[in-house]
Amino acid sequence: MTNAVFVAWRSGGNANGVWGPVGRLERIDSGYRFVYTKGARELKGFQPFPGLSDLGAVYESDELFPLFANRLLARSRPEYQQYLEWNGFDPNNPPEPIALLRVTEGQRATDQLEILPCPLPDEERRYLTKFFVHGIRWTSPSAIEQIHKLKPGDHLGLLPDINNEVDPNAVAVRNLGGTEKHLLGYVPRYLAYDVRKLCLSCTPGAAVLTVERVNPDAPLQFRLLCRLRACWPADFTPCSDGLYQPIPDAVGCDWEQQP
Repeated sequence: MTNAVFVAWRSGGNANGVWGPVGRLERIDSGYRFVYTKGARELKGFQPFPGLSDLGAVYESDELFPLFANRLLARSRPEYQQYLEWNGFDPNNPPEPIALLRVTEGQRATDQLEILPCPLPDEERRYLTKFFVHGIRWTSPSAIEQIHKLKPGDHLGLLPDINNEVDPNAVAVRNLGGTEKHLLGYVPRYLAYDVRKLCLSCTPGAAVLTVERVNPDAPLQFRLLCRLRACWPADFTPCSDGLYQPIPDAVGCDWEQQP
């Protein structure tokens, strides 16, 4: 499902709200397809997106739907090439919008919407994903200084945060070099449950988190891009909860089953 992403929405309208998948956006030969998932009917307070009012419909468009296109920096902006570099792409070979959404998560500072890529096994059947570290704004200034000292390839630590009152599945990201260990931020919430499971299931050393890129001049949400490679347990299926499944009456949606 490299050509598809899930769309998550946060109920409650605040930082402590509950996140859940409500839709699926897919790149198809003729353009783009969007369908709501069962989470749209389960998450309290959710209302259909503007222009996509029918929960049971299959929406197709030649161009990326405005709801998602508006979450990408316009190509006409002077900082567009830098924006691609922040996200690990070659400005001379711009990615498909879906590929860019998979990394940027379509984030806006005061929004209730995020784009969730669902990881797939690589050619060696190992878990492989990239993500920006979340929560940097809540760390100490010294932690941000530590982030700026990191280099591509540096190893980072993953630590389940068992005392986290906001998210019981939270996984902290820490630096490993130097004499002092700093909390740098957190694994994105949409990945936390799976990453926590991998930390417990994989043998020591089988889950490796490394620095992909540090962007000192970028907004905090684009500051630290990481790469996680881990084992893929036999009983492990990401994004398999019923909330991720398409609404039954969405006839015509070619749903790809997870491996």
